[in-house]
Amino acid sequence: MEHPNPVVVDHPLIRHKLTIMREATTTTSKFRMLLREISLLLAYEVLRDLECTSIEIETPLERMQAPKLEGKKLCFVSILRAGNGLLDGMLDLVPSARVGHVGLYRDPKSLEPVEYYMKLPEHIGDRLCIAVDPMLATGNSAAAAVQRIKDAGATRIKFVCLLAAPEGIATFTKAHPDVPVYTAAIDRELNDHGYIMPGLGDAGDRMYGTK
Repeated sequence: MEHPNPVVVDHPLIRHKLTIMREATTTTSKFRMLLREISLLLAYEVLRDLECTSIEIETPLERMQAPKLEGKKLCFVSILRAGNGLLDGMLDLVPSARVGHVGLYRDPKSLEPVEYYMKLPEHIGDRLCIAVDPMLATGNSAAAAVQRIKDAGATRIKFVCLLAAPEGIATFTKAHPDVPVYTAAIDRELNDHGYIMPGLGDAGDRMYGTK
């Protein structure tokens, strides 16, 4: 099933926080904090269609049937290393979710993804998988990571990023037309080095204070 891609989660709080993240003078600690806050706002939209079961509880006045989230049916998959910045905030909302990791780095010459690590929860085919990575630039790494998740047995996948480039959206959607993409903003283009413009630099470097 194809989805209208991408879904831009347009909210004043997201726009404001993203502006601060873009500024070159924003500190590492502030950048991390803002990314975590935005991930909470993105998760609200991404998880809108989560299924709940009904359980019986007792209020101060009477017993009732009330909805309860099936957290064990949800899996967040962080595309390392920068994906952990989005992962932390989403786990604040759904701490019972399972967590997987796919480690990829982008070859600086070919811009192609190279895998160095992958660990996913059991019964991945029974779970809704939310793959997270702040930047959808060329789209190669995200597409490769999602393919590995599919190869492991996942059938229900969503991809969440902070920023996307038109080129990355095109590459990802061509590879995975069945996977909806959620992003906070779509920027103008990629430069010759595969960075999103105007962007915010390398999300991983800015999160961890590396270069």
